[in-house]
Amino acid sequence: MVDARHVPVLLDRVVALLAPALDEEGAVLVDATLGLGGHSEAVLARCELARVVGIDRDPEALRRAGERLAGFGDRFTAVHAVYDEIPAVLDELGLASVRGVLFDLGVSSMQLDVPERGFAYAVDAPLDMRMDGSTGPTAADVLNDYSVGDLTRVLSTYGEERFARRIAQAIVREREREPFSTSARLVALLYDTIPAPARRTGGHPAKRTFQALRMEVNDELAVLRRALPAAIDAISVGGRVVVESYHSLEDRLVKQAFAEASSSDVPPDLPVVPEDRQPTCRVITRGAERADDAEIAANPRAASVRLRALERVRPVRTTTGAAR
Repeated sequence: MVDARHVPVLLDRVVALLAPALDEEGAVLVDATLGLGGHSEAVLARCELARVVGIDRDPEALRRAGERLAGFGDRFTAVHAVYDEIPAVLDELGLASVRGVLFDLGVSSMQLDVPERGFAYAVDAPLDMRMDGSTGPTAADVLNDYSVGDLTRVLSTYGEERFARRIAQAIVREREREPFSTSARLVALLYDTIPAPARRTGGHPAKRTFQALRMEVNDELAVLRRALPAAIDAISVGGRVVVESYHSLEDRLVKQAFAEASSSDVPPDLPVVPEDRQPTCRVITRGAERADDAEIAANPRAASVRLRALERVRPVRTTTGAAR
């Protein structure tokens, strides 16, 4: 049984960053990666004027979070969607803007702790890895169908795996003998393929490959690339976007999106920036914030977290000049 009281990474800091934006009647937070609802629970408990719209592509996550947050009544609304669908979700709910958007990226503890989902390499399980198990190709499909070149790209780009091509070649060779279906066989292949000195450093030798497969199966970077500008556009003046990422590529996309939103497009040598060309947002964290040693000791997943936050300081102006 998954512990529904699992405490999310940097929970107090996340709530502290969101709270100033949610201190008004009817303020809405979009928890774009609802998971087990830990962030939403903390926000609803500590920000008594706020409502939360919780988005998740995983129906099981929505069910469990719904049970956890039932006591908050109509202050919580669950939506089955992928988080790049924020504009459509808000339109469906009749919301022109919101006061906050939160992303806690990557795989949730619930998904890791349910063996049949195939996210974890510590137990033998079907190679699924879909966050929404009702649609799309599985990790087994990727392993059995992708070319050596495509597998190399996935493992190198998303897993930052030094031995990506060697692993890809071994996968293609092995699947000709028998298609991949469960995780234990893939883990055994990785032990056989990755040189012994490399296996002794950098954590479990399957970690990078499993991460890469998960990100490919769920199209995570493309979804995030679409979701970030949508989230920034959705917040009103004083609203905030907070993102926790666990992979350098994710954090790079967040940093770039925040930099673009907080920069002016006027020439750098212009002595005075006109009011209508001033940046509409400001970054409110100094670089990427990290978990401290105590939190990492209590929750090893916190070791890789990068936390960034952005606030809207001016309204967006439409092509007609109207503010929104």
